[in-house]
Amino acid sequence: MSAKKILLIVGACFAGLLLLFLGSVVLAKLLFSDKEKGFVSGPGVGLVEVKGMIVDSTEPIRQLRHFAKKDSVKAVVLRIDSPGGVVGPSQEIYEEVRKLAARKKVVVSMGSLAASGGYYIAAPASVIYANPGTITASIGVLIKFSNLEGLFGKLGVSSTTIKTGSFKDAGAPDRPLSPEDRAMFQALIDSTHEQFVKAVAEGRKLPVDEVRRIADGRVLSGEQARALKLVDKLGNLPDAVEEAGRLAGISGEPALILPPKKKVNYLELLAEGAEEKFNGVLNKAVGRGLQVTYE
Repeated sequence: MSAKKILLIVGACFAGLLLLFLGSVVLAKLLFSDKEKGFVSGPGVGLVEVKGMIVDSTEPIRQLRHFAKKDSVKAVVLRIDSPGGVVGPSQEIYEEVRKLAARKKVVVSMGSLAASGGYYIAAPASVIYANPGTITASIGVLIKFSNLEGLFGKLGVSSTTIKTGSFKDAGAPDRPLSPEDRAMFQALIDSTHEQFVKAVAEGRKLPVDEVRRIADGRVLSGEQARALKLVDKLGNLPDAVEEAGRLAGISGEPALILPPKKKVNYLELLAEGAEEKFNGVLNKAVGRGLQVTYE
């Protein structure tokens, strides 16, 4: 058999496999698209999940707003399994939960962990469920700095900083914090912490002083948090879904509606990943990777 015929056969086989794959994808879309979109025939309860570190609010906000617009979604369950995260995104999700709770019932279901920023986003919900052993609360704010001046000296590495103000390189790893630096960062932390305390007080309808007394970074079990009015009830995710259905006036077992999946542009994803990797390396190199976090 000639090489040309072999190439034609291989090409035909490859084309056939490609067509078979594309056909399977199209068939799967037709069969399961309604299921993936959480299609139900009647009223139901939407489910939004927040898992892991909170560093980006885009997806939770997209899902919360999607359910806010859906008449078939009578209530929303917010499932949280997070140790906390960055201040800004936590505040953005908090605000979106607060706005949704003014229109529809929002029931939080805490998993194994809903602490700090994870608790922050739960605070404005209509009802908060936790397991007895859920680790939660940790109402506090921190900034961490590493001083590598001694290590740089041993390696024979030195640096020169040209700056426009005395605080511009505050927190850089090649020098210790000055008293002025420390005072500046402490004021920042105190301001952000007070925002956290007031947000919890508003969301839970508690006196600010009452929240402030336990806002020292302590972690609590779900059982302890309920005793301090940070949690309403003890129970798991099905309990929270049932509660949401009851509050929404749905008779019988409510249908659970999942948010539509976000369309992924893989080329953009690769480009963003490369850019984030480069920026992360650059920030570490110049010592400017500063983030204030709820932890």
